[in-house]
Amino acid sequence: MISNSELFPASTKPSETVRGVTVRLAGDSGDGMQLLGSQLTNTSALAGNDVATFPDFPAEIRAPRGTRAGVSGFQVQFAAEEIFTPGDGLDALVCMNPAALITNLGDLKRGGILIVNSDSFGAKDLKLAQLETSPLEDGTIEGYRVILVPMTAMTRNAVAELELSTKIADRCKNFFAMGLVFWLYGRDVEPTLRFIEAKFAGKEKIIQANRLSLKSGWNYGETTEDFASTYQVGEANLQAGTYRNIMGNQALAWGLIAASQLSEKPLFLGSYPITPASDVLHELSKFKNFGVRTFQAEDEIAAVCSAIGAAFGGAMAVTTSSGPGIALKGEGIGLGLILELPFLVIDVQRGGPSTGLPTKTEQSDLLMVMHGRNGESPMPVIAAQSPSDCFYAAIEAWRVATEFMTPVFILSDGYIANGSEPWKLPDFEELPKIKIEHPQGLSEGESFLPYSRNEKLARPWALPGTPGLMHRIGGLEKEDGTGNVSYNPENHEHMVKTRAAKVAGVAATLNPLEAVGPDSGTLVLSWGGTYGACRTAVLQCQQNGIQVAHAHVRWINPMPPNMEALLNRYDQILIPELNCGQLRLLIDSQFKVNTIGLNKVKGKPFAVSEVVEKIQEVTGKSS
Repeated sequence: MISNSELFPASTKPSETVRGVTVRLAGDSGDGMQLLGSQLTNTSALAGNDVATFPDFPAEIRAPRGTRAGVSGFQVQFAAEEIFTPGDGLDALVCMNPAALITNLGDLKRGGILIVNSDSFGAKDLKLAQLETSPLEDGTIEGYRVILVPMTAMTRNAVAELELSTKIADRCKNFFAMGLVFWLYGRDVEPTLRFIEAKFAGKEKIIQANRLSLKSGWNYGETTEDFASTYQVGEANLQAGTYRNIMGNQALAWGLIAASQLSEKPLFLGSYPITPASDVLHELSKFKNFGVRTFQAEDEIAAVCSAIGAAFGGAMAVTTSSGPGIALKGEGIGLGLILELPFLVIDVQRGGPSTGLPTKTEQSDLLMVMHGRNGESPMPVIAAQSPSDCFYAAIEAWRVATEFMTPVFILSDGYIANGSEPWKLPDFEELPKIKIEHPQGLSEGESFLPYSRNEKLARPWALPGTPGLMHRIGGLEKEDGTGNVSYNPENHEHMVKTRAAKVAGVAATLNPLEAVGPDSGTLVLSWGGTYGACRTAVLQCQQNGIQVAHAHVRWINPMPPNMEALLNRYDQILIPELNCGQLRLLIDSQFKVNTIGLNKVKGKPFAVSEVVEKIQEVTGKSS
């Protein structure tokens, strides 16, 4: 039997060592670009590279094939050093049709490698992409290293012996492209061959077809004269440990499970599907063996109310959504707040308003989660900074919810949710336990005060059915202590201020905010998914002699206890946001500092170069 090393021999062409590579794969939503990208990511992670990815999905579920609206992309940067973003300019771009080419070419570096499926540039393909002339012939692709490959025809030839239908054969062309990219960057095919075996188990012809297509793409790279060399990316010097590649929504789900185990509370998720938050529901539904219960409700209101019921019953309760769903949940969240019950509300942000850009990223829900409920209703808010940080954000949020008896918001966004990075697996035994104590039954002669408070102003979490602990619940204002319905104006003001003081008291349990860089000059202040671009941009500017520091805020309400002192150290604060200035508005309202906004609402994350350019502008210095 021929071994895989013989089927996919190491290249005999010269090899060039590079520190990192950024590749984007683009085609129709049915061309398998997400699968190709995920396999490139996994094999790069297994090679010891640091990896960051950015999938880009069409907004329409069934966008017409070959159109610009139907383009699906996957960008991955793999490097021999620590990285924080999926890259700026592309070193290589693989395009499966004209629409993919025309919508992505602007991000390819001049002189970069452009690999094109030349079989998909007929008159019909050009018309679907709204092109009057072929970009392969009208000068559009001048200035790039263009590799025209008849992928469709070569894939059909590779699988001809299997006598598959043309439709099935053409579905294998993404594996042809995968074989070519793997050859070009010296990627190991073994993990992908195992994936093929598992994914298509029981479908021997499909397994064979994908293996043959992968091999054909590999062989094309080795035999064509279009490539003078291959490229090698060495292992990154990462902290020792066991790593796995993880996406943001997956990390959120796992963090919730970990928090459930750390607090010895059964996990309940009440959710209604919505892009890009649905994968948290999908992931959690796999873990019934950990006592996880998932409920797909009929609407967003039912979802949040089911979570409130689970919290009242003593479970670790969670509800997930995106911007439009959070708006619908508003009254229910307010109910949980006035009941002072612990549960988590996860908002995976997307472009808005209304349906907006459902598959594109944005940070425009910050003011809504801060103030988007009737009445005075402050809640703690934590924003994850990266895919792997979602794991720890979930644990921190549940700790605060249970210590202070309040709902807590977790903010993510489409960029974090669908992106991935290597995650060092923590030792579960080293994670701090979340201790929860419920009041027990009363002794004879004792009375229960459901709104009595401890030093953190948290009321007792009394479980229904506990003898003597029966108490009134509902949305009407309660009397502090007794929990009786109260229309007394002084009591209402007291309760409003007490709930606000309780949330403000969370700050005393938070770590101080740290700035990386000098203690004066310019500070870049970021939050959420802008972390990677801002950290990379600041490091680049520091290396070029610009006096600039970076601080990243995770807890936005309340803010870290040293926030004011830190901000006052700097002459100017630059706040990059994927909105029109929402954190900047909050900062300006609380602290008297000189803030400057860098704002973008295009459904795309910041490029590092955009942040660098703005830093140079505000400091008056260029590299």
